[in-house]
Amino acid sequence: TTWQEAQSLLLQHSGFAEDAHLLEMDKEDALLVFENHIRQLEKDEEEEKEREKKRRKRQERKNRDGFISLLDELHEQGKLTSMSLWVELYPMLSADLRFSAMLGQPGSTPLDLFKFYVEDLKSRFHDEKKIIREILKDKNFEVQVNTTFEEFATVVCEDRKSATLDAGNVKLTYNLLLEKAEAREKERVKEETRKFKKLESAFKNLLKNIEVDYQTNWEDVRMKLEEEPDFKAITIDSERIRIFKEYQHDLEESCGHHHIRSKKKKAKKPKRKSRSRSHSESEGSERGGKKKGHRSRSLSVQSKSESSESESRKLKRKKSKKKRGRSHS
Repeated sequence: TTWQEAQSLLLQHSGFAEDAHLLEMDKEDALLVFENHIRQLEKDEEEEKEREKKRRKRQERKNRDGFISLLDELHEQGKLTSMSLWVELYPMLSADLRFSAMLGQPGSTPLDLFKFYVEDLKSRFHDEKKIIREILKDKNFEVQVNTTFEEFATVVCEDRKSATLDAGNVKLTYNLLLEKAEAREKERVKEETRKFKKLESAFKNLLKNIEVDYQTNWEDVRMKLEEEPDFKAITIDSERIRIFKEYQHDLEESCGHHHIRSKKKKAKKPKRKSRSRSHSESEGSERGGKKKGHRSRSLSVQSKSESSESESRKLKRKKSKKKRGRSHS
């Protein structure tokens, strides 16, 4: 409100208009009173705005705390873990009033608070993994390739120290330990395979030394080798027979390949002879053709020389006749 507007309002007010003392009041004093009043109103307004701002912030904080308590409840129920996704829990969260109260207010959104909550759970993984390892050590339990998550979780949850553990971190620890168990098993199988290949190679050398062929009988081989250390090193008899048959099969295949190659060589030899013959014949025919050509050329030259000689003779005769005619005249 301006001072001019205030004066107009005062004159319209019956209490001011009928009060002689107020009407006689100095204008400067009245202006000072007006200014002080305006300043007080502005101050009251600012204080009210500040109080309203604080009330709003307090309510927004309560709304956030209420939503976080909702997340805590879901975590305690095992529905929210470090592996949870917003899209999976949204239907459950959006149905709660504590979620609706968060909508429209400034600052962190429900999605932001959810992400912060999950990240906090993930940050606890390293410490919680240590706790789980301690529990397994106390229980003398080791994760194997065939250990199920249910078996693992049962062993862990039986201990009091697991009360504060996140279900997602328990699952992540299980996955990590299972991967290590699978890697160990893979390495063990690889090492066993390498050792057995070595034993298999030594056994095949025994077969080679006694000159086994693809028609040799197994029982004869057994009698010859059963006291050999490399024979005894393969403890399963079915494996010995398998290696023996495999060795015979390889021998038979190598013999078959050799036989086929020798046949091919024999078949190629006569082809080379026929090629040489045809080559010599072609050379002979070429030579004959050349000789014939040479003879025909010599005959043609000879016939040309003979014809030229006969022509020269005719000319000589004509000349002699002319001379004779002149002499008679």
